[in-house]
Amino acid sequence: MPSASMPYNAGIMPAPELHLLLPFALPSAADAATALHGLESAALARLLARATLEERIVGENFQRTLPHERWIARRFGAVSPADARYADDAPLAPFMLLADGGTPGDARWACIEPVHVRIAHDHLVLIDPSTLGVRTEEARALLEAARPVIEDLGVTLQAPTPLRWYVSGDALGALAGASPLRATGRNIEIWLPHEARTGERSRAWMKLQNEVQMAWFEHPLNLERESRGLPAINSIWLHGQGAMRAVTRPFAQVASDAAATRGLALAAGIAPPSPPPYFAEFARGMAGMNSLIELDPFSAPFIEQDWARGNAALEALEADWFAPALQALREGTLGRLGLTLCGDTGSVTLTVTRGDLRKFWRRRPLAALLIE
Repeated sequence: MPSASMPYNAGIMPAPELHLLLPFALPSAADAATALHGLESAALARLLARATLEERIVGENFQRTLPHERWIARRFGAVSPADARYADDAPLAPFMLLADGGTPGDARWACIEPVHVRIAHDHLVLIDPSTLGVRTEEARALLEAARPVIEDLGVTLQAPTPLRWYVSGDALGALAGASPLRATGRNIEIWLPHEARTGERSRAWMKLQNEVQMAWFEHPLNLERESRGLPAINSIWLHGQGAMRAVTRPFAQVASDAAATRGLALAAGIAPPSPPPYFAEFARGMAGMNSLIELDPFSAPFIEQDWARGNAALEALEADWFAPALQALREGTLGRLGLTLCGDTGSVTLTVTRGDLRKFWRRRPLAALLIE
């Protein structure tokens, strides 16, 4: 076993490889001037400047899934199109159900989440579900009211966690739903679930949604929330519909708090812990031959356009991850570092090795990676 100071490639064991998946780490080109103002991240800048650009996907403004969802689905082989690179497809609900402790079996499942839809001047706007502050007991009361009306429609319901429920049934058909964070803050009209084959609005889903909304209308729980100045939980949101399928195992180890990533890892035979807080902890305990770590401090700042908070998160990653990873590359104790930076429509994937660090002629600022 090589010592901590000895480069792995000087001994018998090859150096471990690490891939960092960073949802919402990449602001759009339109937001760049504000988002990157005053940002200092020397190690990340050096890594980006010397890295090899493996993939840059621009995406489209009206894709219903998020870039990091599509990336993780593709990497594990959870999507079926022959050219999944450009597909707006991330059928992750059954894998999320698996991660949450449910039993997907062979059925087609969709994830539904209790949400607040706000009435704007002439349209309806979805509010970020993570900002609603729904307590566990509140979620259980909502579920108790919703379960009978859902099951009366011939739909099977599993609710292994308070805030993520799963529905399945032939009555629902094949639906294309938008990820909640894709639709958050926007007019929900174009993001509502539709029939995947025809593109028409799903009447089955509209009926189910309306029945739940009626069950929750003037529910004592919502009246109590409103008395505390909190938004009522007045609707449900569907996304991620799909069926379990065999997946590949692109990484030896996976660490993530995201249900979709954890479920894909479980389906691939990997028990995923939560991400370690620092690179040093990864180096001590998770340094397998090829590891994926998903770090997500950026989602809330990105959705809220709180760029100061986003920059603070990036500076924390600079100290905890980028700087020590750069040092490990220099020392040869890390063989390869992969970085997938995502926005809300596109993503970039880069890799950097010890040899790349010597390519001084490579110069790529973060702004060069931004998605139009």
